[in-house]
Amino acid sequence: MTDESQHERESMEYDVVIVGGGPAGLSAAIRLKQINPEISVVVLEKGSEIGAHILSGAVLDTSGLDRLIPDWKEKGAPVSTEVTDDNFYILGESGQVRVPNWPMPPLMSNHGKYIVSMGNVCRWLAEQAEALEVEVFPGMAASQVVWDGDRVKGVVAGEMGLNPDGTPGPQYEPGMELHGKYVFIAEGVRGSLAKEIMAKLNLSDGHEPQKFGLGMKEIWEVDPEKFQKGRVVHTMGWPLGKNAGGGSFIYHLENNQVLVGFVVHLNYQNPYLSPYSEFQRVKHHPMLAELLEGGKRVAYGARAITEGGWQSIPQMSFDGGLLLGCSAGLVNVPRIKGNHNAMLSGIEAAEAAAAALAEGREGDRLDNYDDAVRGGAIGKDLKRVRNVKPIWSRWGLFPSLALGGFDMWVANVTGWNPLGTWKHGKTDAAATGKAADFQPIDYPRPDGKLSFDRLTNVSFSFTNHEENQPCHLKLKDPSIPIAVNLPEYAEPAQRYCPAAVYEVVEEAGEAKFVINFQNCVHCKTCDIKDPSQNINWTTPQGGDGPNYPNM
Repeated sequence: MTDESQHERESMEYDVVIVGGGPAGLSAAIRLKQINPEISVVVLEKGSEIGAHILSGAVLDTSGLDRLIPDWKEKGAPVSTEVTDDNFYILGESGQVRVPNWPMPPLMSNHGKYIVSMGNVCRWLAEQAEALEVEVFPGMAASQVVWDGDRVKGVVAGEMGLNPDGTPGPQYEPGMELHGKYVFIAEGVRGSLAKEIMAKLNLSDGHEPQKFGLGMKEIWEVDPEKFQKGRVVHTMGWPLGKNAGGGSFIYHLENNQVLVGFVVHLNYQNPYLSPYSEFQRVKHHPMLAELLEGGKRVAYGARAITEGGWQSIPQMSFDGGLLLGCSAGLVNVPRIKGNHNAMLSGIEAAEAAAAALAEGREGDRLDNYDDAVRGGAIGKDLKRVRNVKPIWSRWGLFPSLALGGFDMWVANVTGWNPLGTWKHGKTDAAATGKAADFQPIDYPRPDGKLSFDRLTNVSFSFTNHEENQPCHLKLKDPSIPIAVNLPEYAEPAQRYCPAAVYEVVEEAGEAKFVINFQNCVHCKTCDIKDPSQNINWTTPQGGDGPNYPNM
C-alpha cells in the first residue's frame, strides 16, 4: 500500500469516465459525443495502445456498428471480409462429419457477417472517438475504484513505479483520480473493478453465477492455394470428447491469414485437463493439419469468454455508473458472438447517461439502462439461446444440439422458449473435481511445426511486464496452493493457465508454488477456475501485458 499522506493524487473531473477501450467503451464514448459534443468524456485503456489487449475470434455481426456509425463503410472501417462459406463439423480422431446448415436456426447463420480483427476495429473506433474530441488515454490502468459511500465516484488510474513489495519506488507516480458524474465499467471479462463493484453492491444477487470459457487463438499465414477468403469453419467433438465442452474455429481473413482458435468451457471437472494442450492437439487433426502444414504461426493469445448469457446478467446499473459489454456478460454462446452486444450496450449506456446529464442529474442509478438492455435487441438476442449452455453442461454435446436446437428454433419463430429457463448451478471453480477421482492425461509433445509449447507461444503474444513491480496475481492465502490445491486437485493452475504463469517446483525437498507473472496474457482464467478461489487477478501497471498486433 502507498502512503497517500506523502503522495497526494491530483484529480480531474469529467461528465463520463469510461474504463476500457474495447468495443463497448469506445461505442459509448462515440455515442455520447454524437448526442452532445459538449459532454466531457475520457476513455482509459490499460494496454499500451488501443487494441493491444483485444482478442476476439471474430465473426462480426454489424448490428451494433450499423446503429452507431451507419456509414462505416464509407468511413473506412476495417470490416471488409464478408463470410462466403459457413461450415460446422463434428470431429472424430481421424475424420469428421459435416452438419448441414439447413436444420440450424437462422440466427446461427454467419452469412452477411464479416471476419475481422477486433483489435483493428477498436483502433478505428478510437480514431472516430478522438475526431469527436473524446480523450483517449492508453497505458492508463484503472487500478482502484473511488467510492463516495455506495456511489462509484471515479477511478484511480496511472499509478506507476511501485516496488515489488508495494512501496513507492524512486520513479513512483501516484496516478490520478478521475471523477465522473457517471462511470462506465467496460473492462471486458472478469475485470478487477467490475468484480469489486459487483461484490460490494451485490449486483449478482438473484441471478445465476456467471459461466466462462477460455478462448485461445493463433494467427497463421497459410499456403495461398489453401486460403479461401471468407470461409468460416466451426468444429466440436474431438479432442475434448466428454472431458469438456468447447471446440475450434477457423476463419479465413485476408492476405492468406487464417485465424485458428479453440474454446474450452471452464466448467470441466478433470483437474488434469490442459485447455492449451487440447488446443495444440486439435491442430493435428487431418482437417486442420492439411490447412496449416507449410504455413507459419505469426501470433498467439488467450482470453476468457463470458458464457452465462441471459440467466447470468447481473444488475448492470448502480449509483454513479454502469457495467458494459463483457463486464456484464453479453456474449451469445452458440453464435460465438459478443462484439455486437458490447457495442449496443455502449450505445444504450451513452443514451441513458446523456439523458440524465441533460436533466442536470449525476451520480444516481440509471436503471433505465437495465431496462433497455434486457428489453431491447441485446435481450432478444440472448433470451432465444439461453438454454443451450446449461443443456450442454448438464447432458453433453449431442443433447445440446438436439434439445438446444429445438429450443432455439421455437424461440426464433415465436419469441418463446419451450424449455423455460434452465439454471447453470455451480460456478466453474466449484465444478472442478478432486484429483483422486481422475487419471492424468498424457498429452503428446508439441512438434514445433503445428503445435508449440506454452512459453514459445507466449513470445508470439509480445507480452511484457516490468519485472520490478508488485505481482498483479494476488494470493489471498499463500499457503493454499501447496497445502490444499496440490493434494486435493493436483494444483490445476499448472495446467489451466495458457501462458505457463504457474508452476510447482521442488526446492530442498519441498514443493513450492511459483508465479511467473511476466508471462501473463491477462486472460483471467486463474481468477475464474482456481478451485479454492484464492487467486485475485488485478491490473499491473499501465501498458504492461500482451501487445496483440491484430487479434
